[in-house]
Amino acid sequence: MPTISRLRELHRTEIAPRMREEFGYENVMETPRVEKVVVNVGLGEALQNAKALDAAVQDVATITGQRPVITRARRSIATFKLRAGNPIGVKVTLRGERMYAFLDRLINVTLPRQRDFRGVPRDAFDGRGNYTLGLREQIVWPEISYDEVDRVRGMEITIVTTATTDEEGRRLLELFGMPFQRP
Repeated sequence: MPTISRLRELHRTEIAPRMREEFGYENVMETPRVEKVVVNVGLGEALQNAKALDAAVQDVATITGQRPVITRARRSIATFKLRAGNPIGVKVTLRGERMYAFLDRLINVTLPRQRDFRGVPRDAFDGRGNYTLGLREQIVWPEISYDEVDRVRGMEITIVTTATTDEEGRRLLELFGMPFQRP
């Protein structure tokens, strides 16, 4: 029998009823939930160093537990010496149990491990309830061994919710325990 992650159970038992009460949703299905999490690492250096791509694939696979896909350039840009089709990054889309396990580790382990951490920005929402967070280095993840890292790379984490407004999305993530900065 598959295990139900702590955050999924928390959403079902505490967060959804609280959101229904606060926002006055009539139907249970109206309550916002996290739909997917997209982890993206951009690699401009992959044009000169092919091993950088392999290292990034390995790091993202270790962090997320899922093999990433290689993203390729859509257009050629001469000033960056970039041709259409060149590999320029890696990304993973997480859903279901892996998504909740990843979010749990992000909120409770990784973010507090950052140097001089005072919370994540409150204003990184896109207007539709989705939140994007940037991490400067992959070594804040406990799965990544500092000795095996060839180069410190940043990553972008997008949390896609079913919320219709930023206020709903922010409240959903606050109830999950996302450590937002004080206003």
